[in-house]
Amino acid sequence: LQGSGKTTTAAKLAYYFGKRGYRVGLVCADNYRPGALDQLKQLSRIVGAEFYGREGAQSSATLAREGVSVMRSKGVDVIIVDTAGRHKEERGLLEEMKEIAEAVKPDEVVLVLDATMGKRAGSHAEAFHKVVPVGSIIITKMDGAARGGGALAAVARTGARISFIGVGEKVEELEPFDPPSFVSRLLGMGDLKALVERMRKVELRAKPETFLTGRFTLLEFKNQLEEVTKLGPLRKLLELMPGAPQLTPELEEAGRQNIKRWLAIMNSMTVEELTHPETINRSRMLRIARGSGTTVKDVRELLAAYRRTRKLLKSLARRRRALSGVGINV
Repeated sequence: LQGSGKTTTAAKLAYYFGKRGYRVGLVCADNYRPGALDQLKQLSRIVGAEFYGREGAQSSATLAREGVSVMRSKGVDVIIVDTAGRHKEERGLLEEMKEIAEAVKPDEVVLVLDATMGKRAGSHAEAFHKVVPVGSIIITKMDGAARGGGALAAVARTGARISFIGVGEKVEELEPFDPPSFVSRLLGMGDLKALVERMRKVELRAKPETFLTGRFTLLEFKNQLEEVTKLGPLRKLLELMPGAPQLTPELEEAGRQNIKRWLAIMNSMTVEELTHPETINRSRMLRIARGSGTTVKDVRELLAAYRRTRKLLKSLARRRRALSGVGINV
């Protein structure tokens, strides 16, 4: 769909399959949008995919056919054809989409929808499906305020499945669709499963189960902070956590500085202090502040943040049990 981030999504798909050992090719069949060829060519280099595209072609179907033929001759495993964005009212472009499908006979037609469309996504998906059978749907911009509810209507009308969701602008920010996680986000309850998965990917020293259940010491808090930068931007982590606020770039930078300062403070603590924060009195705060090059106020702020986090984790545990009670396991 026009304006849904389709070309970027094509590159994200290429990156996803490339990371799993497949040889991927990107074909530019968009001969309408200025810059489409250069954009996909540049993205192909970034994700390490083969590329085909040329200027001056009169027919998108011809471009697609040529590109697929070239990719097959190169032994490419996964061929992704990026077509021009189109709207349900543009009958000519919809018919062209049918011509492209007939020219390349794809294994699957993927419709890319914008999460901010809401319920309007359903009518667009239905119009597309009448022209070319939609095999799966990718929902983009799921990292914004929209919850993607319109995508559910789209799936209901077409019978297609949601295959992936886009959760950011970077090429790696495409996630396989997981129904329980999606429903959890729709309910505004975060996505604990995705959070745990990110934690597992960077091999956090504290067990994810400990993080979720709320049994959380200052030492575990320190371990989490040491690894948190590997989990991605703070604002995206917060989106996965129920009830967490959205961050502006300024607040995100302030958060990074806080983490740096807090780690310095905790590195000046003893094991006893890390495992039993209640033993940290004012004299210990003075020693810790001197050793870390900070102030007693900074130490107090760290302890307050730790207590807030521990309280939040207990709340997450309760919400997790509530989701499990209605058959959504996270």
